Amino acid sequence: MPYRFLLAALLAAASTAAATTYPLTVRDDLGRVVTLKAPPRRIIAMLPSHTETLAAIGAEGTLIAVDEYSNYPRTLTDRLPKVGSGYQPNIEKIVALNPDLVLADESSGSRLTEKLAAAGLTVYGGTAQTFGEVFEKIAVLGRLTNHEAGATRLITTMRTDLNALQASVVGLPKVSTYFEIDPTPYSVGPNSFIGALIAKAGGQTIVPAALGDFPKIDPEVIVKANPQVMVGLSLADARVRPGWNTLRAVQAGRVSEPTAEENDALSRPGPRLAVALRALIRLLHPGALK
Repeated sequence: MPYRFLLAALLAAASTAAATTYPLTVRDDLGRVVTLKAPPRRIIAMLPSHTETLAAIGAEGTLIAVDEYSNYPRTLTDRLPKVGSGYQPNIEKIVALNPDLVLADESSGSRLTEKLAAAGLTVYGGTAQTFGEVFEKIAVLGRLTNHEAGATRLITTMRTDLNALQASVVGLPKVSTYFEIDPTPYSVGPNSFIGALIAKAGGQTIVPAALGDFPKIDPEVIVKANPQVMVGLSLADARVRPGWNTLRAVQAGRVSEPTAEENDALSRPGPRLAVALRALIRLLHPGALK
């Protein structure tokens, strides 16, 4: 079957996906059992990736508030109340809004899910860490909100766009890459969703998998790896760090900061993975995209 007809068939199948049956019981990333008696109508999203996913699957009408970092799509986020962040949530405001579902993270550091559950709220704690989990979480949110058809359509479209972008770098040499999340420095391992995107963009993160998905690393590891490209910091910053002025990326001037929009897409395991991949291809293999 020609690819365009196969894609059309998949989209048609998505449009007829069965509705979610309630009561619905799922297990979140903390191993907690979460039960919804009916489709949630008042949802608070405490992560930008959750906000973007609900908007992309057609469930934006269920959102009554979002975290302070949610800024996309602006037509939605600009009109919704902000209720703090994972580490500084406004619990009183969240409770006062009377949500029937709060989407949080599974971080043991923030303990957000625990705090919200203690306040008597129904909370799903979980977010994607790996590339594959991005699609799994989209499917979960589709199921939780009775928007499974929208979730299936989104996943199909995302995979199509990502495959097309990845095809542009097939056969090109792998570029050793240092991706900086912050100057502590925190970086990304190959099994994280960002590490997977780097590989799909024709690169390879210098961080060993054994260090984890989003590790804090010794700057000496970066010096020894001597990456060809650095992403997430400025060339001026790289030049003044001890021992970095002799690195290949610095000497070649291949140190770049993504745009604000690209940086958001790169840091959020959600619907804009294609925007993130396009940005990485632009930085790792200039000229690959026409």
